[in-house]
Amino acid sequence: MKHLLSILTLGAALTFTSCEDFLTEEVRGQLNLDSYFTTVEECESYITGCYQDITCGGWWQINTVWLLSEMCCDDAWMGNTTQSQSDYISLAHYQGNGASNGPISNFWQYRYKGILRCNVAINQISQVDVTDTQLRDQLVGEARFLRGYFYFELVRNFGGVPLITDFLQPEDVTNIPRSSTEEVYKFIEEDLLAASEVLPESYEAAKVGRATKGAALGLLGKVYLYQEKWQEAHDVLKTVIDSGVYDLLPEFGQVWDVEYDNSIESLFEVQYEYHATLALGGSLATVTGARNGPGDGWSWCLPTANLEQAFIDAGDTVRLKWTIITAGCTEIAGENRFNEFVENNSTVANAQDLIEEYGWDPNCYIIDPSQHKSPRVIRKYFLPLEDRPEVYNTDKSPLNHRILRFADVLLMYAEACNELGQDGDAQEALNRVRTRAKLPAVTTTGHQLRDAIRQERRLELAFEQNRLYDIRRWKDDSGQPVIASILGPNGSFVQWNLNEATRDPLEWENQGESSDKGSTFQLNRDLVFPIPLNEITMSNGVLEQNPGWN
Repeated sequence: MKHLLSILTLGAALTFTSCEDFLTEEVRGQLNLDSYFTTVEECESYITGCYQDITCGGWWQINTVWLLSEMCCDDAWMGNTTQSQSDYISLAHYQGNGASNGPISNFWQYRYKGILRCNVAINQISQVDVTDTQLRDQLVGEARFLRGYFYFELVRNFGGVPLITDFLQPEDVTNIPRSSTEEVYKFIEEDLLAASEVLPESYEAAKVGRATKGAALGLLGKVYLYQEKWQEAHDVLKTVIDSGVYDLLPEFGQVWDVEYDNSIESLFEVQYEYHATLALGGSLATVTGARNGPGDGWSWCLPTANLEQAFIDAGDTVRLKWTIITAGCTEIAGENRFNEFVENNSTVANAQDLIEEYGWDPNCYIIDPSQHKSPRVIRKYFLPLEDRPEVYNTDKSPLNHRILRFADVLLMYAEACNELGQDGDAQEALNRVRTRAKLPAVTTTGHQLRDAIRQERRLELAFEQNRLYDIRRWKDDSGQPVIASILGPNGSFVQWNLNEATRDPLEWENQGESSDKGSTFQLNRDLVFPIPLNEITMSNGVLEQNPGWN
C-alpha cells in the first residue's frame, strides 16, 4: 500500500503543479488542491479523469484481470500456446502460487489509484462554492458511483480490503488493515445509494456515458445480490425495470455492435473513441483475437468447447453465433465482407494442410489449432472489417465495453424473485431475455427455475465479467458454492475435458495449455484471489493474506 500511494501521490502532484518558472516556484511538486477546484469546469475536468481510471487507458492495468476472471471459470482457456503466460496460468489453473501474480498486483494498485482520485473529488468538489449546487452535487455523485464500483471490483476479487476514504499521504496508509467483506459492501452500498439520489436519469448527447441514476441502482442491485440480500436486490432492481428508461434491444446481435454503443439497453459502459495518433481506444478486440491470419490478435482468453456445447444443448443458435467464432466457419455473424476477410488466410503458413486435415471448406476462417488451445475466439469483442480502424493491430478499437446492461438487470431480478418465492415474476423477467434469443418460455418453478436462470446468465452474459463471480456466490442444493462442482478433480468441467467421449479433439491435441485446468481447485482457497504479496510486504505485515495462499 505504501508503494501504491507513493505512486499515486506523485501522479497527483504532477497533475496539479503549475508551470511557473522553477526559480520562482515556492515548493516544487507540492499538491495544492485548494487552488485547483475553483470553477465548475475544473471540477468536471477532474471527474473526467476519474472515469479514465475505469481502465486506466491501457490493456494491462485492468483488462488483464477482466479476462483472467473468464479464464478462471468454465467459459475460457488462457488460449495462447505459443508464448509463456505463466501469470495467467498460475491463477486460471489454480496452481496456488499466484500471490506474486503481476496482473492482480497491477489491478490492485490501479483500482486504488481510481479510489484516490474519487476521494479527492468527493472531498474537494463538495466544498466548492458555486451557484449551481445541483451540478456540484451531481459531480460528487459521479465520483461516489465510481468509487463504489472500484471497491466492488476489489471486494469481489479479494474479499475484504483496506477502506481508504480520504486523500492520504503514503506514511498514513501503511497501518490500515483490511476491513471485513461485510464492511466493504456496506461502504459500497452507502456510496451507490448516495449517488442514486443526485444523479440524473440521462444526459445531453455531449455527456452520454457518465453515471446515471439507473447505473447506480443497477450496480447496487448487483451488490445486494452478491450478499444474498434478496429483498433489497428485488426492490432496487424493480425500480430500474419500472423506470421505463431501459429496454432490451430488438436483436441480440446489436448488443455488442459499435453502432449501438450507449443504447437503450446500456446502464453503464466504458467509453472508447479510436484515435491512432493519441493511442486512444479499447484493447479487447485485439487482445482476444486469433494470432494467425486476419485475426491480428494475441489469443488471450479463448472460448471453451464446453461453453459452445452449452449453447448447442440449449438450442441457442442466436446467441452462439454472436458469442463465439469457431475455426472452419464459412460466415461470421455481422461480418458483411467475409470473403475479403478470409483472403488473409493466405498468411497462415500451413493453411492448405489445415483445410485438408480437418475437412474445412477452402473458403473458411482459419484459426490454427497448433497456436491456440481452443480454435475459437470471442465474437462479442470482434470488430467486422467495416468497423475496424485503419491500423487495427495496435490494441485500440472504437467499441465501447459494456459493464452493466438491462438483460443483466432482468436476470438478477429473476434470481431475486425466485429466491423470494415469486416465481411468476421470475419467469416473466427471464422469458423477456429468452424471447429475444428466440427460445421458448420457461414454465418451471422452484429449483428448476433457479437452475434455468443460472444457465441463462451463462449464455446471455458470457465474457461480460460475470461467470466466475456467479459460480463463486451461487450455492448448490447441498449449500456448497457451485464452483466446487464445476472445478476440482471431480468437477463437471474438468471431467468433461478429460473424458474421451466428451472432450473437444482440437483442444485435446494442443496441450500447450493443459486440459486438466481446474483439477487443483481448492474450496478453502479459491473463492477469492490472493492479496498481492508486494502489498503485504510493504504494509509490514498489517495486511493479512487470504487463507491458503503463500
